[in-house]
Amino acid sequence: MRPLPFAVLLAVLAQAAAPGSPRVERPIAVSAPGPRRLPIDAALLSGGAPFTVVRRGAYRERLVAEDGLSDLRLVAADGREVPYLLVYPPVRDPQWIAAGVEPIAATKQTSGFEADLGSVRDIGALDVRDLAGPFMKRFALEASADRAHWTLVVPEGTLFDVPERQIRETRAVFTAGPYRYLRLTWDDTNSARVPPPSRVFARLAVAGAAPAPLVVPLQFERRPSEPGRSRYHVTLPAARLPLAALRLDAGGTYVFRSVTVTESRLSTWQATPITIGQGFLVRDQTAMMLRVPIQQPTQAEIDVLVEDGDNEPLNLRAVSAEIAELPWIYVEAEGPLVARYGDATLAKPSYDLEAARPSIDIDKIPEGRWGLTSSLAPAPSSPPDMAALGGAPLDVSSFRYSREIAAGAPGLVALPLDAAVLAHSAGPDREFADVRIVDGTGRQVPRLVERRPEPLVVPLRAQPATPVAVALQPAAGRNRSVYRLSLPYAGLPDARIVIGTTARVFRRHVEIGYERPADRGHRDPWFLAITSVEWSRTEGSAAELTLPVSGAPDATELTLVVDEGDNSALPLSTVQLLLPSYRLRFVRPDSPSRLVYGSDSIEGPRYDLALLAPAVLGAAVADAAMATEVGTPAAAAEQLISPRMFYVVLAGAVVALLGVLAALLRKT
Repeated sequence: MRPLPFAVLLAVLAQAAAPGSPRVERPIAVSAPGPRRLPIDAALLSGGAPFTVVRRGAYRERLVAEDGLSDLRLVAADGREVPYLLVYPPVRDPQWIAAGVEPIAATKQTSGFEADLGSVRDIGALDVRDLAGPFMKRFALEASADRAHWTLVVPEGTLFDVPERQIRETRAVFTAGPYRYLRLTWDDTNSARVPPPSRVFARLAVAGAAPAPLVVPLQFERRPSEPGRSRYHVTLPAARLPLAALRLDAGGTYVFRSVTVTESRLSTWQATPITIGQGFLVRDQTAMMLRVPIQQPTQAEIDVLVEDGDNEPLNLRAVSAEIAELPWIYVEAEGPLVARYGDATLAKPSYDLEAARPSIDIDKIPEGRWGLTSSLAPAPSSPPDMAALGGAPLDVSSFRYSREIAAGAPGLVALPLDAAVLAHSAGPDREFADVRIVDGTGRQVPRLVERRPEPLVVPLRAQPATPVAVALQPAAGRNRSVYRLSLPYAGLPDARIVIGTTARVFRRHVEIGYERPADRGHRDPWFLAITSVEWSRTEGSAAELTLPVSGAPDATELTLVVDEGDNSALPLSTVQLLLPSYRLRFVRPDSPSRLVYGSDSIEGPRYDLALLAPAVLGAAVADAAMATEVGTPAAAAEQLISPRMFYVVLAGAVVALLGVLAALLRKT
């Protein structure tokens, strides 16, 4: 197989993901000559060369965006390039002082400790980092200057350290004030007591604290999910944004749920979800913002998973990105300027203005204003040779299935794979080796397999059935409900069945399996149970049951058995089939294309596209559609002479030959 030429593919992806590397132009309003400072906003972050988030400071607590905007150029009205500097505001590292603790008198529902700083200090946070985990505790925090008059600085909060989940929050932040004593009271009503730490740390309130971070609103959508979980797909303005955290705005007075943030990254033969952030969403009557620290994403799409537990799905109302600490743009302007950026070929400039950096007090410089953004025409470039963009020719005669891909504009798209592809292709067990895209000329279109975090949901119907298996047939003392579940296809990988009910309080024994005909080991039809569980629900608990399905890849029907005991039949409201979710990313050609699969003899492809996975995965794409599954002549031939039919014909031939041989022996 001849892979797609790397240089040509690079040119195509450059046009698909960022057509022509467009340059962006923004006017800068300057009211009077002299130094000005300009903020770096979301538009500049999205269109300019990306920053890298690094940790700075003595305690590595500051997340700073560095080495970005190398393509930024400021131009005067006469076309002259104007020097500028990226200058960070002066920030002093937070200072922490240690204090010994003494336990306070415990009650049936509370315990805690007091800390003495030794003298009155301006403080704004308490850290119990020396307290050994795991723990998750509600608390209240008071502060005092004389130990006689106390101020409730944190009425209610939560501190936790759960190493198993890799989530930790040991810091209580409050409005800074002059205090010497701190008293923390644990709420032991619903959790075990924790021993007092050997020491605690208080953060001094000093001038020059880090400025408030830039917060950018994001687009998001709810995605299909399993019971007890909420999934959201979040679209960022650009790839490699210098994000430090996600801020979530959710409904409800109380929130207490764990959350995981992932993005797709290439791993062996497929792109898989990789965790870039974990945390705990905690909110009480203070209605504080829910925040999840994350690593800097490399893509323009991320996914959020919330563990709902026995609660209603999280009512997420808004998602925002918290940007790491950014510099100011310092410029000495004599008149109106124009900022241009978005040209990836430009290197970071170096100006003599650098000599003035030590004398610049950026906080005292007047602030300039940005104008509206406009796009400039990209520099002309020779279009790629479309005849050379196709992959190697592919003989599709051995593929059993072919599906037309909906036409659309050429460019980077994603094609979701449905249950038919999962069942009739090599599937994830063989790395989708036989799943190929071909264009109108019969040449392959390189594709990248992407595993999606959310499941593929297929609705099913539970039909009341009369069982064939002897063990399931009605009898005295048996009060069972038997249902037939028809699967769309046989051979579905990693399938799960989710059953929902409207009943509020119940306990049932549930089995799911297959009814089998009589065989050598069974004189009568029998039932093969593959999953057997106790399903119960009380007020407020989950109303769905998830059952894994495996063990009979050739079956297209499942039998669901509910042991009702002495109760009436449990009402089933919903039945769903959950499958792993995959899609193909590829550059759609300008000619009709189709998806083919179902070949047992072909090996997995090797495309140069995998070398450009960061560029392919870094762009937000729309999903493409495809027609319903159609069998090819290869499938018809296979259906005409199936393995079963082959053995039937072979057995008949053997019987006929034995008959002829017996006749000859009688004549002899």
